[in-house]
Amino acid sequence: MSKAVDPSARPLDAVAVVLTLVLCLSWGFNQVAVKLALPEIPPLIQGAARSAGAAVLVSAWAILRGVPLLRRDGTLKAGISAGLLFALEFVLVYRGLVWTTATRAVLFVYLAPFFVVLGARWVLPGDRFSRLQWLGLALSFAGMIVAFGIPTPAADPREMLGDLMMVAGAIAWAGTTLVIKASVLNRASQEKTMLYQLIVSIPIFVAGALLFGERMTAMPSAVALGALAYQTVWVVSITFVVWFALIIRYSASRLSAFTFLTPIFGVLAGHFVLGEALAPGFLAALALVAGGLILVNRPG
Repeated sequence: MSKAVDPSARPLDAVAVVLTLVLCLSWGFNQVAVKLALPEIPPLIQGAARSAGAAVLVSAWAILRGVPLLRRDGTLKAGISAGLLFALEFVLVYRGLVWTTATRAVLFVYLAPFFVVLGARWVLPGDRFSRLQWLGLALSFAGMIVAFGIPTPAADPREMLGDLMMVAGAIAWAGTTLVIKASVLNRASQEKTMLYQLIVSIPIFVAGALLFGERMTAMPSAVALGALAYQTVWVVSITFVVWFALIIRYSASRLSAFTFLTPIFGVLAGHFVLGEALAPGFLAALALVAGGLILVNRPG
């Protein structure tokens, strides 16, 4: 008789792997969408607009499916906590980009899978990584370093502040994942879990935009609005909901490792959409990330 698998550490099957690849590809193109909209729609205004639009869409979908959104189920505190972490992550990342470079930001933000695996040791004891899986995680991160380069020491104090904000954003991202996986939210619908984060984040994004003096001086172009629509309709309303459904059903640590593919896909998206050059070692970076993911998801 085979040993029962702890639900918190359920390995990824073929369907989960394919879905996660689609999500990471979508998020890679999301980086391009944010860049396209930034000259006309400041970052936190983008965050507020996409959260508000996605809240309407996710609510409508949940109502159509008959999902009880207002029923008391003991998820309020955990939902607010997840929402605060979700908003904090994006505020830190968006504003941190003002002081640090995009390359440094990618490497520091994608420390998040390490924080998920470390946190799982305490809140998800059944989802601990073996030495071989840790090696796979390190290989995938090495692939990102090959793709983006080793960041030099921060020469400007503001750059160091931006780097620290990225690391804090990574911790917030990991915290959101662990709260959803380890709390009563793992018994809630993915729509309700997403709505907690959207509704809590809207006033925080608005307050942040006011605090940092963000403003729009003209009607955005069709390109900027299209980029915002992609983020709102596809990325937040659909892919994020699918992601939280996967987190509930599968190992959070293994899923988080797959997010190393997002910046790799982002580089490809930048190459094909924005005409950005690919680094000479890009194929080697992709091989390292893929090899690491194979080790992370290798059966015990």
